Amino acid sequence: MAVSFKQVTKRFADGTVALDHLDLDFELGEFVVLLGPSGSGKTTACRLLAGLEQPSSGRIEIDGKDVTNVPPRFRGIGMVFQNYALYSHKSVFENIAYPLRIRKVPAADIERSVRDVADLLRIGDYLKRKPAQLSGGQAQRVAVARALVWEPAICLMDEPLSNLDALLRLHMRTELNRLHRKLDKTFVFVTHDQEEAMTLATRIAVLKDGRLVQFDEPKTIYRKPANRFVAEFMGRPAMNTIDGMVEGGVFRAGAVACPVDRSDGPVTLGIRPEQIELAAASTPGAMTLTVDVKEAVEPDTLLIFQNSGGNAITLRTQANCDAIEAGQPVSLAFPKSALHYFDARTGQRVE
Repeated sequence: MAVSFKQVTKRFADGTVALDHLDLDFELGEFVVLLGPSGSGKTTACRLLAGLEQPSSGRIEIDGKDVTNVPPRFRGIGMVFQNYALYSHKSVFENIAYPLRIRKVPAADIERSVRDVADLLRIGDYLKRKPAQLSGGQAQRVAVARALVWEPAICLMDEPLSNLDALLRLHMRTELNRLHRKLDKTFVFVTHDQEEAMTLATRIAVLKDGRLVQFDEPKTIYRKPANRFVAEFMGRPAMNTIDGMVEGGVFRAGAVACPVDRSDGPVTLGIRPEQIELAAASTPGAMTLTVDVKEAVEPDTLLIFQNSGGNAITLRTQANCDAIEAGQPVSLAFPKSALHYFDARTGQRVE
């Protein structure tokens, strides 16, 4: 069940371009996450795949067949919405059974299928309840059960965890990972949360302004971001990106000065907060910056430095920082192996 977006553009009546010539292909059994900020086009792509919207141009294929104009009910796709969209007057059992009833599945098969998927999602004890009697996590599982009970080829999930509290979101991420492994179905998951994307996806499609900017495995996107936008979007805290100039093998930007393997000229240097090292002042290549803010996020400590070049620099460490206070000078080192370089004008990654 290969899914292909081929030069898909979606332009709304007011002229807004939600998707701009999207090319995206993925295979059966993947857990693909569409990731991006608000307005990036990720929900539009999900709705186009489901058939809830029609593209302005381009085509969508599933298993080699053009489904661009195929009605939603014939695409073999289940969908979980952000607000769950449960029927408040129906029991949990009837909410889950609804897709089977409209397909006129025999009653005995409905009973078996509903109970099987309810057991899989650990909501078998709630089948007689109404949605108002459920917690957020339980309601979310009911929505997933309803999407899966008729065994669709693809399950789409449009920010299904955004209404849950932090601990419950963490628990449901684990549940979705377990469910994906067990069912071996194709999941397409929409989110603006890069942590959700990193923990759930087999591959992440990063979108910005309706365009696909990178599609790869989570570790590749984190370790080799395609451009400055991806570098700053992925990671908590975000990658430090510093605009500066290379002169004689040394990158300089305000108080930052570190040896690099780059030719002379302007460049944007990137380094993850957790890869900056606390160093002795005598360490070759070390620089001294003044701590502006110290934040304890146990077991980590965040040290934020205001650089005179205009870029704040964040360090994340598990080293003992009890003796470090705001206003204190601290020596840092940027290991060469941890550095990323981006074109100062376009923001694209340069090797």
